Amino acid sequence: MDQLIGDPRRGHPVAIFGSAAARFERAMWRDRRAAGAAYTGVLVGATTGFGVMMGRCRGVPLFVLTAAGTWAVLGGRSLVDEAEAISTQLTEDDLPAARRQLTHLVGRRTEELDEAEIARAAVESVAENTSDAVVAPLFWGAVAGLPGLLGYRAINTLDAMVGHHNARYENFGWASARLDDVANFVPARLTALLTAALAPLVGGSARRALEVARRDGRRHPSPNSGVAEAAFAGALDVRLGGRNDYGARIEQRPLLGAQGSAPTRVDLARAGRLSQAVTIGAVVFCAAVALLGRRRP
Repeated sequence: MDQLIGDPRRGHPVAIFGSAAARFERAMWRDRRAAGAAYTGVLVGATTGFGVMMGRCRGVPLFVLTAAGTWAVLGGRSLVDEAEAISTQLTEDDLPAARRQLTHLVGRRTEELDEAEIARAAVESVAENTSDAVVAPLFWGAVAGLPGLLGYRAINTLDAMVGHHNARYENFGWASARLDDVANFVPARLTALLTAALAPLVGGSARRALEVARRDGRRHPSPNSGVAEAAFAGALDVRLGGRNDYGARIEQRPLLGAQGSAPTRVDLARAGRLSQAVTIGAVVFCAAVALLGRRRP
């Protein structure tokens, strides 16, 4: 369903959850970790509990509910569509359009980015979101069914909303950020393994993907995003990382795959194809995990 029809333009379940979470934040916000932990616990607990309740609903077959939940939390088709749009705009030398399109994927400033920096930002986002929006929800769906699917998406959405290092969220968003780190630890490394295994499909090297992921992944500020991005850097033989301008602050990210070349629009197209391959690999792997789990006595 995700690959055929993608995300709805309006009324997306994740967007509805995000709107509710934003209203709840206005009522709950205090500059304390305890307040943030309560906020995270209530929303994640309610979403996971809803998954449990729906799983016990006798009126609709469980596989239908699980399929609908999987479609709701995945973002693979939308991610690749965005990457393909940016790649096409770069091919047409339409930098203004590519910069605007890139804002759909990243939170950094894009107004002054050149082609190489646009491609770098897009490849980094494709790598990170292949883990966060595809592999991780599939993994938690395989491990914990519908509650796992919905609970993971709640965790990841809250991290995107409040898990930031700034004056407002340094304390309040701490619990959301740490819970997201825990939830993505295994999926990020599964993403790296699948990326390495499938790298030859886009002309890459499995050995180099693993080497860069192992060597450079830990240097990234995120313990999980860095592993996925480094694996993509190695698989595509490109150099990721560098200066990111977020307006209120500037970050100098460590280089991933420093011996690679600067990404181009061709590499961005390859990253999209690699993301699609990893999606298929994750579906097969996670379906096998789910089936093996069901067969246990």
